[in-house]
Amino acid sequence: MPRPPSPPSRSTSAPAVETVDTSFLETLLGYNARRAALAVIDVFLERMAPYQLKPVDFSVLSVVAHNPGITSRQLCTTLGILPPNLVGMVNALEKRELILREPHPRDGRAMGLHLTGAGQKMMRDAEQTAAALEADVASRLSPTELRTLISLLKKVYRPA
Repeated sequence: MPRPPSPPSRSTSAPAVETVDTSFLETLLGYNARRAALAVIDVFLERMAPYQLKPVDFSVLSVVAHNPGITSRQLCTTLGILPPNLVGMVNALEKRELILREPHPRDGRAMGLHLTGAGQKMMRDAEQTAAALEADVASRLSPTELRTLISLLKKVYRPA
């Protein structure tokens, strides 16, 4: 009776990885942007927990706070959010009594988005928290480096 083939032997001469080489990844914009974003988002989630805000909720509320009466269409375009996703977000924020819809003054078919009094107060506090956390996570950068980094990142995601 023939013997079954033996499993391939493991070579004991292959060295264990002592230092992980990420040199190629570190040349990629996407890799570096994602790593930086993850570092900031971890701190953001921790510090925004008292407000029960995720990054996208914060962005929506901030844009509405600084642009009272903005339409959903304008918000989607500005933040790169798909309309079906925004509808659920706005509904949830409205249910929390942070945002409300009012008829648009020039477009009878559109509704303008506004913060409620509670939404305005929360966003004043949340934006102060966001500014403090940004200062903390960017503490290794000089003010000039931070301005340069933000400017360069905008070149990547904003059309020319």
